[in-house]
Amino acid sequence: MSEVKVTWVIEAEVFPADGVAALEAEAIRAGHHVVGWKDEWKDPPSPIQPAGMNVASPFVFRGSLGNALWVRENLAWRPGAYCDAQAFCCTSYYPRAERWLLCGAKWRALTAQQFVAEALDQHLQHFFVRPDSPLKPFSGRLLTRDQVSWEAIDYGLYYDARDLLVVVSEPRTITAEWRFVVVDRRVVAGSEYTALGRAAVRRVEAGPAWDFAQVVASALEPPEDVYVLDVCEVDGRYYLLELNPFSGADLYACDPAAVMRAVSEVARRGFTPLPPVQLPPFVPPRP
Repeated sequence: MSEVKVTWVIEAEVFPADGVAALEAEAIRAGHHVVGWKDEWKDPPSPIQPAGMNVASPFVFRGSLGNALWVRENLAWRPGAYCDAQAFCCTSYYPRAERWLLCGAKWRALTAQQFVAEALDQHLQHFFVRPDSPLKPFSGRLLTRDQVSWEAIDYGLYYDARDLLVVVSEPRTITAEWRFVVVDRRVVAGSEYTALGRAAVRRVEAGPAWDFAQVVASALEPPEDVYVLDVCEVDGRYYLLELNPFSGADLYACDPAAVMRAVSEVARRGFTPLPPVQLPPFVPPRP
């Protein structure tokens, strides 16, 4: 039996063009299929499958976090999108990751309403605040006590729920950041990137940041079989910065061949193509 091929569905405009092209080239080189995402698949929403897409193939989606979650919740694609939003909430994995976390055990989850109302009553002069959700209705940011306001956390711009859960911690000065792709608790690719502008710096294939990421990936209960793990350096030490869903994450300069190989292997694991339809023998009509 020939090897099962994976269909990669890519929302190309979400990521830098060179990274998309490199991943697509590796997919084609490996004999997989590449399909461009179409927004019309959501209008009207299909609870099963877009027309013309064969369910007898494993699918992997990459694109915006919103569409990744929609694919996971609405389509019959398997595995579909690696975007278990609940598993990537800070409040879901922070408690079991505190030994590696940049903020350690010094973090607090509260609603946006509570944060804005109580900020002046807290002893901290500076805050790092971010959404609990990996869908990130606003980006994490540093604020001083006198800067805290609804406008400062983008209320009304991307969300309007005052009970949105946020996570608050004490700021730290980060000197370097890395993103690693983890598959089955194994680091398969990595890239250093700049926090300012979120741009790739260089591919990483070994070194202390990679080794630290592997320690975390080996010991931490994974949110999914495939995900990305961000590491940072502070005062010469390495820390876990955050976990993110693979299907909505920029891969920066990660080795596309290594990513394609490892993720495709997991995507088709245990996948059984649908058997051909057995038609009854043809019986000619009586004259």
